[in-house]
Amino acid sequence: MTKKPHENTRLARYVERRVLELKPMKSQSQIASEAGFQNPNIVTMIKQGSSKLAIDRVPSMAKALDCDPAYLMRLALEQAEGDTAAQAIIEVFGTPVTANELGWVEAIRELSDHTDPRLTTRSRAALRTMFGK
Repeated sequence: MTKKPHENTRLARYVERRVLELKPMKSQSQIASEAGFQNPNIVTMIKQGSSKLAIDRVPSMAKALDCDPAYLMRLALEQAEGDTAAQAIIEVFGTPVTANELGWVEAIRELSDHTDPRLTTRSRAALRTMFGK
């Protein structure tokens, strides 16, 4: 039985999903090549959790997967260092903000006339409703 120490990580599941979503546009071999991997099987190994994504490969892998590098970095830190260490890194350096999250912040600033609104119980409830929670 092959060891898959990273199979239940969010990164493995995310890479698997992105490869499937990109399948009509590019092959897994193309993704591996664009990410700079000599062996195209490394993408399969990352998806299956038998290998983790090296931190220094995050920028090229994000480009190959057409995804936000900040989000992929957050997942890679979790996978590489464990949740506790990833949280410590984020505490020191700040949370990587994705382009989508930045869009939300910009919309809030614009719609609030840059008044720095507090996240109240009411506004949190509205967000929960938007996301079906």
